[in-house]
Amino acid sequence: MISAAEVATDTVQYVSDRVTMKAFLARPSHAEAAPGLIILHEWWGLNDQIRALAQRFAREGYAALAPDLYSRLPGPPGTSAGAGGYKVTTDPAEAGKLMESLSSQHALRDINAGVIWLRQQPFVDPFKVGAVGFSMGGTFALIAAGCNSDLKASVCFYGKVPPVETVDYFICPVLFFHAGKDGWVTRQEADRLKDGLAKYGKPGEVRIYPEADHAFFNETRPAVYREADANDAWQRTLAFLAHHLRNQP
Repeated sequence: MISAAEVATDTVQYVSDRVTMKAFLARPSHAEAAPGLIILHEWWGLNDQIRALAQRFAREGYAALAPDLYSRLPGPPGTSAGAGGYKVTTDPAEAGKLMESLSSQHALRDINAGVIWLRQQPFVDPFKVGAVGFSMGGTFALIAAGCNSDLKASVCFYGKVPPVETVDYFICPVLFFHAGKDGWVTRQEADRLKDGLAKYGKPGEVRIYPEADHAFFNETRPAVYREADANDAWQRTLAFLAHHLRNQP
């Protein structure tokens, strides 16, 4: 683990379908090419918690790119496409409207474009890139595991699970965290993913925290944050990424 002083951060842009995407980048400041991660935010938007998480991954030696998945949404009148980024809220009703306004197809294309941009950077090992997503972003991380061959690992925190037959299309190993008391992602979904991994012989793991609620990893939400479960999930995430992106046992 490196110190915070050894982490470089920046707000960057990349192009997806001629739309300018905004993103936050955190990476080790040394010259050596690092494994890359694309960090996918919750429905709240690209907020300070996600930026802090990207920096946390950077201190572990990863180049972490957190795209603003709301970049495509309309900005103020008179602005061009892609001018709507940095829509951040703490209001669940507004967050729900933002998520409903987001096209899944557009989001996946924007994630894929972010992966391409990340792989092109001189400070990233282009053959060692993974995804980590949370809630809404976790759903996209899981879907991306089946449609982006550049990803070598995908970690999903309490995202929605697609139909079981889609597991057959998984290209990379997946690590899925489920909260036992989650009212949005059901236990049946977690079991469906576990069964799908076994049925189709795909590498992956489903980890269930029986007493946890949705968003248990988010330390900015004290009503649901569970420190012990969050710490366990963090260590499992680091071990999973080290194995698949660093070739560590």
